[in-house]
This record gives sequence, structure tokens and C-alpha cells, in this order.
Amino acid sequence: MSAAPDLVILGNLLVDDIVRRDGSTLMGEAGGALVHAALGARLWGLGVGLVSVVGSDYPAAALDGLAERGVDLAGVRPLGRPGGRAWLLYEREIRRVIHQLDCPSHDDVSPLPADLPDAYRAARGFHLAPMPLQRQRTLAIALADRPFLSLDPFELLRDDNLADWSRVLAHVDAFFPSRDEIRVGTTPDALVTRLAGGRLGLVALKAGAAGGRLVDLAAGTSHPWSGRADRVVDATGAGDAFVGGFLAGLLMHGDLQRAVEQGIVAASFAIEDWGARGLFAATPQRATARHAEWFGVVATAGSAGP
Repeated sequence: MSAAPDLVILGNLLVDDIVRRDGSTLMGEAGGALVHAALGARLWGLGVGLVSVVGSDYPAAALDGLAERGVDLAGVRPLGRPGGRAWLLYEREIRRVIHQLDCPSHDDVSPLPADLPDAYRAARGFHLAPMPLQRQRTLAIALADRPFLSLDPFELLRDDNLADWSRVLAHVDAFFPSRDEIRVGTTPDALVTRLAGGRLGLVALKAGAAGGRLVDLAAGTSHPWSGRADRVVDATGAGDAFVGGFLAGLLMHGDLQRAVEQGIVAASFAIEDWGARGLFAATPQRATARHAEWFGVVATAGSAGP
């Protein structure tokens, strides 16, 4: 593409084998958090570019579908062999992601700073989808001079690694941990206080179907939200779609409440079908109509940003 995308998302393109709580499975789904985030952002007309490493076994139809929806793939590097594959195991309270042993390592399928196309560096926002913590640290440092950077964790937050997390988050403006990624012996509010520092200004504590809470560190305020959906089939990618919709709103108009609303709408499409199918089936027109129905306001692009 000749112009930089508005938002660059860096992360993995993984093939997902889903094991649901009732023991049923859905094998060989096109996955990767950046797919759900990209589709969630595109519902609002935001220009999105991906930076990733794709294996030869990744479903070509999914890559074609992303391109057809205006997602730029100039930053996607072929691995030259079968790529990452993960089990998504849904337990009673949490979802575990287990990378299969006969595949490249998580590091092998995670992008490096050198994978970022030169044109992408002019983007208004960058998002680090779940990847190994040290790879996210490398990328966060490389992107520290960019105007806006957000991060969604892969590694759990534990008491023994909070110092490492604090060093990474000092380079980040917004952080999106889920409830099942927090394993610390303290309250969420105390955790946010411990992580605060450097650039970190927003922490969105995602709680699945229950919604979540956005903490604005600069303003000292907290904004709870509730999840919504017309129907619930599969929660895979809902949190990532929320992030994409939220970032689209934040970069388009800078209004935190509307950004949360756009995240809620994006997540609602993600959970309506298996894997990323609900998001692939969604359209900007349906997203705008759903936003107007649920929140009484038509979401439109604006010139303001964070």
C-alpha cells in the first residue's frame, strides 16, 4: 500500500484446534489474535496492516478474506514451512492456549522489528497481540518512539514476573489483560497501581461475557462495561475483537466511552459463530446499525486521536 495504515497489529497467525468444555472439537480453524483484532477494527473503517509470520498450512481463504476486507498484508512474512498450531482448551473458568509440540516455536512464528515495512512506521497506532513476553518487550522497545502503542498479554501476570511486566509496560500506552491471565495475590486495583508507570495510561481489565472495566490512569477514573450479544456460540477471539473495535474508536475520535461501545459491538460478532467466522460475516453496515440500536448513537469516523 502507498499510505501507512492507521493501525498496525503485530502478532501470530496460528491454526487453532478448539476443544470446548463439553469435549466437542473444531479442528483446523484460521486463528491468531491479530486476525480477530484486525476484523474488529475494520468494522469501523479503520485502515489496518498486519505484521506476522505465516506458515504454509495456514488457510489461504482466511488470508484472502482479510485482503478482501481491506486489511493490508504487506508485513506478513512466509515461514516457508508449516507454521504455528495451538490447542485452545476451554476449562470451567479459563481458556488455556497450548502450542503443539510438533510445530515451530512461538518465537519462530512471532514477528521481529525487521518485519515492519517502512511504510507502516507512519501509522498512528501499533498493537502487540499476544506473543511471548520477551518478544513483546523487544517490539515495544523498537516501537517506543511511535505515538501510540498497546499490548495484549500472552504470558500470565504472576507475582514473580510483575517486575518484568512493569518494564515492558513502561513503553506502552494501553494494556488489555483478561481475567484469566491475572494470577497475582492482590486485587485488580492494586495490580493496576503496581503496573502504573512510564507511558501506561489505560488498562482494560477484560472479563469475558461479563464485560470488563477500563481504568484511565491519567484521569484517575474507572469505567465498567457489560458485554452484549444477540447469540453466543463461541467465545474464541471475542476479547481480541473488542480490542480491535476499541482501538478503532480511540484512534478515530478519542472518545473512551464510544471506543468501549465499538469494542462491545465488535466482540458481539466474534461470539456469534465458531473461530473468526462471525467476524468474517460481519459488515461495517451491520456494526453501525448494531451500535445505533444498542447505544442510540451512530458511530462515525473522526479526526481526533489519543
